[in-house]
Amino acid sequence: MFELTSKLFNTLGYIIAMAFFFSRFKIAKNIFTREKHTKKDILILSIVFSSLAIFGTHIGVEYNGAIANTRNVGIIVGGILAGPEVALISAFIASLHRITSGINTLTAIPCSIATLFGGFITSYLYKKSNSTNRSFLGFCAGIMIENLSMLLILLMTTDKNLALDIVKNLYLPMLFINGIGAAGIIIITEEILEEKEREAANQAKLALEIANKTLPFFKKGESLDNVCQILLESLNAETVAITNKKYIIANSFKNKGINLKNQEIQSKATKNVLSSGDVLIFDRNSEFNDFSYFEDNVKSCIITPLFQDEKVSGTLKIYFKNEESITARKKYLAIGLSQLISTQLEISRMDNFKAMARDAELKALQAQINPHFLFNALNTTASFVRFDPAKAREIIIDLSVYLRYNLENSANLVPLEKELEQVKAYINIEKARFHNKFKVFYDFDENINDVKIPSLTIQPLVENSIKHGILKQRDLGIIKISIKKINLKGYLISIEDNGTGIDLEIIKNINTKIEKNIGLKNVHNRLKLIYGNGLIIKRLENGTKISFYIN
Repeated sequence: MFELTSKLFNTLGYIIAMAFFFSRFKIAKNIFTREKHTKKDILILSIVFSSLAIFGTHIGVEYNGAIANTRNVGIIVGGILAGPEVALISAFIASLHRITSGINTLTAIPCSIATLFGGFITSYLYKKSNSTNRSFLGFCAGIMIENLSMLLILLMTTDKNLALDIVKNLYLPMLFINGIGAAGIIIITEEILEEKEREAANQAKLALEIANKTLPFFKKGESLDNVCQILLESLNAETVAITNKKYIIANSFKNKGINLKNQEIQSKATKNVLSSGDVLIFDRNSEFNDFSYFEDNVKSCIITPLFQDEKVSGTLKIYFKNEESITARKKYLAIGLSQLISTQLEISRMDNFKAMARDAELKALQAQINPHFLFNALNTTASFVRFDPAKAREIIIDLSVYLRYNLENSANLVPLEKELEQVKAYINIEKARFHNKFKVFYDFDENINDVKIPSLTIQPLVENSIKHGILKQRDLGIIKISIKKINLKGYLISIEDNGTGIDLEIIKNINTKIEKNIGLKNVHNRLKLIYGNGLIIKRLENGTKISFYIN
């Protein structure tokens, strides 16, 4: 029995090696980390794990017309990690192969039946699995399937003495190897796949820390040299510089004796990035001689473009000690930081944007887009980074949609669907921030995609409902956003909440000079200017309803 167990360990080693190499491939990581598998994903995984099962049959150890094998390990691992579809398809293929291959036919039928049922057993256990118990359930599946296999051998083999001998000598080795093997491969595979999530989470955390540190300097309009210094320390770089299209506008060096600020751009590499808009990574051996100001220990550089209005407006340049310092992780982090800086530079120019706005009242509304919202959104994101990285990424995406919409749209009419994208992004951020203290229901007529609306019209009203109605009560808040067609060209848009109810003084003074309740009055006055009628505000028995007409 010991010799048999030793040989089974050797065959299990092959299976572990194959599973290990597959899990290292990028396609495997992408498939396993998806919340829902496509038909293509299921096909690929079924082929892989049924192949492991078939391979486990072929490299098994022959014993008196039976095979001591690791076939069921592939079925269990595939089912526990990838779901019922993969378990059932792999089990069917491996079972069919076992019964038709002609290998040691004495136990072919009971073993193939056990493998087929193993697919159903694993499918059931998958529904009970989570991130903490998958390996244990894999072990349990191995024990159950092998017990079933041995039972079927005893029941279906005509030579009972031979069947008893097979079970007596194979039972413990098969039980142990398949149970431990399945659990071990699941642990190894999960550890490899979690590397990607941990790396993404750490990268997001570092980016958010940098954002939190740099945002005050953008807010105060202070020198970008402070931003460069923060990046220098956070990335363990030798030099960081920010340029516009002609000059170096900020820099920070570990060697404090160097300062290139306000010098005209001479670097061929920087000009290349400004021209192409592509990320550039190079070292001292490349065609770009961009190291003349540095000591010999500075050997590599990454230059990423900065954008404004989708056009290259400058660059972020980061220099490191050696070529190995620019890993794939640092490359993508630098790209993310350049996008962050681009957004923050746009935010810092908001005063200029407001001064250029055609509509003076829109200036007051845009002035509400202040850094407090950014701080709150970033802090909310940071709180999700450790325990829910996927949610943190969703908030970052919603924040970028919200900010870009506010920055790119001024007094122009915009498609209603674009306005609603911004509204939904704002709602998602606030839901995450206030832990789903409120729900939002949408009631839209069909064919509203061609409708145009003044930008920043619906979101301030939703914000008013949340801040001044929903958050002032303990009960669950309900917000209803309705868009209804009322004639050939006209639409009625309503925002209703079950909050504490609007102050009647606000309704009374809605047409007075803008000093307080800027968002509400601003939307009211702009609608009057464009359509002749402003907001219709009603205090309900429970809450507030605000409506307006567009045509």
